[in-house]
Amino acid sequence: MVSSRCAACKIQGRKCPSDCIFSPYFPLNDPQRYTSVHRIYGGSNVGKMLQCFSKFHPLSEHRQQTVLYDEAECRIQDPIYGCYGNISERVQQINSTESELAKIQSHISILKLQNPQLVNESNFDVLLHRAELDRFSLAAMQAKLLGLII
Repeated sequence: MVSSRCAACKIQGRKCPSDCIFSPYFPLNDPQRYTSVHRIYGGSNVGKMLQCFSKFHPLSEHRQQTVLYDEAECRIQDPIYGCYGNISERVQQINSTESELAKIQSHISILKLQNPQLVNESNFDVLLHRAELDRFSLAAMQAKLLGLII
């Protein structure tokens, strides 16, 4: 008798069939994950999403479960915006940092023009190069975050 194969069946108080759709995604050792996902999406909708995932998305079972759980947790913490609130906040931080970086770079350029003797004696070029590298890494981070939205 296999009555406790997955957290979903245990929480819902039913026997877990051998072909249970929840079993690969919600093991018995972490029932909180299923509780959060169930609270936001409902058991029937979770089952439908998992069936669609397994048919159309090549993500691993663990990754699919993690995505559902993370989205549910974001929705629990921020019922209005959910994941979008976190993503938009990070995009705003990136834009603000890029703006600040551009101001610093322009300030460095102005200082170079005002004090040409300091250019050879100082590390302005090194600082400018580092700032450009930081800007490229920020742009890459923004592209990754925007890739999560799509």
